[in-house]
Amino acid sequence: MIVNDLQAAAEAILFAAGEPFELSKIADTLEIGTDFAETIMKNLSDSLDKRGSGLCVLKLDDKYQMCTRKEYAEIIRAVLDLKRNAPLSQAAFEVLAVVAYNQPVTKSYIEQVRGVDCTGVISTLCQKGLLEEKGRLDLPGRPLLYGTTPDFLKCFCISSLSELPELPEHEEPQIGQEVNPNQLQFDMKEEPEQENE
Repeated sequence: MIVNDLQAAAEAILFAAGEPFELSKIADTLEIGTDFAETIMKNLSDSLDKRGSGLCVLKLDDKYQMCTRKEYAEIIRAVLDLKRNAPLSQAAFEVLAVVAYNQPVTKSYIEQVRGVDCTGVISTLCQKGLLEEKGRLDLPGRPLLYGTTPDFLKCFCISSLSELPELPEHEEPQIGQEVNPNQLQFDMKEEPEQENE
């Protein structure tokens, strides 16, 4: 196949898949190396940009997806009669942050960090496709492990978790060092015992 044919084939694969598709599978299907497949995907993305297409190619970690451009979101919603999703709650953002920076993690780890029951929030985030089960921990009870999804990357407009901002560093007081309670800052608010979203 010539380069134009490979690019057209890659475009067809992404269109037909309708969801994030692994670069290695595209390379295997087209019988080319992954480096060359990545070049093909970059060329396809540039080609769509150059011609002002309503579609674009998103890179989501080691996967690619063909999507509509965000400028046309309202038009697409109107024509397909789609309702806007309800915004995420503060609790949902906190759970996403804990998982994104520490994944894969168990529900009990998330609850230990946040200090409240997170069953409902985790369930909602899984239903929205932002979190998914990543296996089980090899401990008694075999608790589920959770991690983020390609939809998480897409929603936050990043192509990999390495693009997440650095966490601020808090200086811990040294042993024997006096701490002035007026200088302490508390970011977490008191929350109810259980949250459903």
